[in-house]
Amino acid sequence: MNVSSLKNTIEDNAFFDADKLTANDARPLVLPRPYLLFLGSETDPAFAKSAYGLKDWIPEQCVGEFSYGDDPLSVGLPFVTPEKGREHGAKSLVIGVANAGGIILEEWIPHLIDAMDAGLSIVSGMHARLAEVASLKDAAERNKVKLIDLRYPPKNIPVGTGRKRTGKRLLTVGTDCALGKKYTALAIHRAFVARNVDVDFRATGQTGIMIAGGGMPMDAVISDFESGAAELLSPDAAEDHWDVIEGQATVLHPSFAAVSVGLLYGSQPDVIVLCHDPSRETMLGCPDFPVPTIKETLEMTLALGRRANPNIRCAGISLNTSRYSAEEAEQIIDALNQEMRMPVADPIRGGKSFGDLVEACLT
Repeated sequence: MNVSSLKNTIEDNAFFDADKLTANDARPLVLPRPYLLFLGSETDPAFAKSAYGLKDWIPEQCVGEFSYGDDPLSVGLPFVTPEKGREHGAKSLVIGVANAGGIILEEWIPHLIDAMDAGLSIVSGMHARLAEVASLKDAAERNKVKLIDLRYPPKNIPVGTGRKRTGKRLLTVGTDCALGKKYTALAIHRAFVARNVDVDFRATGQTGIMIAGGGMPMDAVISDFESGAAELLSPDAAEDHWDVIEGQATVLHPSFAAVSVGLLYGSQPDVIVLCHDPSRETMLGCPDFPVPTIKETLEMTLALGRRANPNIRCAGISLNTSRYSAEEAEQIIDALNQEMRMPVADPIRGGKSFGDLVEACLT
């Protein structure tokens, strides 16, 4: 699926029911768009990556943002109520924030009901299912709108086989959660398209699925089937075809490593790009654990990855330098380039360093 052509293929007011999918019928979701982004009362940008991702990558599909509270976060879109959002063409309210455990907060429910009363469907990437909240289910039925949960993996996912598949694969990996693996994959995908490379972006998280219109919610897959799910996501392809696969968490995360390792094995990447935020000191959600070093993470990821693909290699390092000035970012990138002896870049800042990283992926 080519992200650049999605806006020409999305069908209005339609989506596939994941409960009806099978391992041989893993069709992508087709979501009702444009979106109104719901931020709740969240104040921490780290927990609003879905909203930021949608605003950054498909702004033409976002009519605005809606929040409440004394000092809520903003992703830089106009504040729009559900009623006004519907008038501006929005067809669904997307929950653009996340929390530990992926639950539907009680304080959200009146706002979600108001959105449905305004005629909007609700799209959620949370682990909790919208329809399991009785008041939400009643409101959806009353207003004839949809409750759409993205974290429904296909049924009958097979156990991974480890069989070598045709085609080429790139997986973004990282030193922690929520530091740029999705953005890096999307930026590399876009750069490959610009170079006329035959390529697909393969989404593995709720935001990526919202952006791409389909994918595999890897963190909702039962552990025994993680690698099988990754194999379904990236099937056999032409020898010159690339799948750029969105990574999840890190193989060294005390909470989420199971998802990372299953995705690594099932993806069988030929190339990895390691993502890192140099400003982060402790792991997201695990403040007692320092962020592992780039070298430690790279060594472990390659050691595990060789089990599935003995020829795996790291093309370079992707840095999230959003907390630094342009001058500071350039200094950090140059220093790490000298230390690691491989391309280092911030894909959002772009420039020659990112061009070098893209070429190293293809070499």
